[in-house]
Amino acid sequence: MVQIKNVEKKILDLEGFEIEFWQNGHNVPGNKDGLPQYQYKKMAKNDMTVQEWKRTRFKKCFPGYDVEVLDGNGQPAHGATKLGNLRGSF
Repeated sequence: MVQIKNVEKKILDLEGFEIEFWQNGHNVPGNKDGLPQYQYKKMAKNDMTVQEWKRTRFKKCFPGYDVEVLDGNGQPAHGATKLGNLRGSF
């Protein structure tokens, strides 16, 4: 089991965008531990949307948590944003 900050870094390194963990309407501190590692080894396809990524990847790995996907300016990305466009903002 790992800390949230380590999972966030792994997702940044693999997927090419930043995220924040949320639970019950609050940002979860990075030093919280007990999470499984992000299980994917290949980045999601560029034509996948943020909303699809949340549903098909994040929620399957981390049930009970919500996620905010951030663009290159640190702003929340719209759910319809294609991951390729999101990655290009960094």
